[in-house]
Amino acid sequence: MLVCLPDDVPQQALTSGQLATHLGVSGTLTAHFWAVPGLRPWQRHLMIGLRKGQPAACAGGPVRLLDLAGMRYAAAVGAGIRHQIWHHAVHGTRPATAWPALQARHLANPDRYPLRSAIADFHAQPRVQAMRLHAAAHPGSGQPDIGELEMYQAGPVAYQHYRAAIAVVGDAMLTADGRKIAPASDALADRTTYIEQARRYLDTLAPHQRLIAVAL
Repeated sequence: MLVCLPDDVPQQALTSGQLATHLGVSGTLTAHFWAVPGLRPWQRHLMIGLRKGQPAACAGGPVRLLDLAGMRYAAAVGAGIRHQIWHHAVHGTRPATAWPALQARHLANPDRYPLRSAIADFHAQPRVQAMRLHAAAHPGSGQPDIGELEMYQAGPVAYQHYRAAIAVVGDAMLTADGRKIAPASDALADRTTYIEQARRYLDTLAPHQRLIAVAL
């Protein structure tokens, strides 16, 4: 979750882990952001959970000191490579029904369509099987995830846009006035709506506004 900090939350409250007390969020700070290149020594105390490295990762800080553009670009490049891998792995298979659609069918009528049937139907699809077999044959990070099947099927450019946006806005957002913005479901349409709402809100933030990333 991306959290936009109210101005009255002190910096020391974040480093001491008092998120629940000050923000009503139960979680831990996570190094989600990149600091801008060439961060000056006097600016380092403004960052939250800053780590050494190139780029330097951090849990948050003022918007003007976060390299959001760099994060989007890197995520888009990585997504383009993963989509090429995915396209090769599923070549010759038909488009598959994404898990959120089968899950919604189960939730609408759990007695007639139990969860085990939804899971079995999802994994029985040749395209899903191809993705799982590819992951089994090439273990490690960076492999296409069956949880993003719907995003991959939207096409390479759409997938790059999706990953570039998610790299910044995460899975949910808590605004400075306490409003929560989140997808209504895991379906791509709902995730896209969340991305639109989150990006619009980020565009309204002043350069001094502090953002933090929290793993719930």
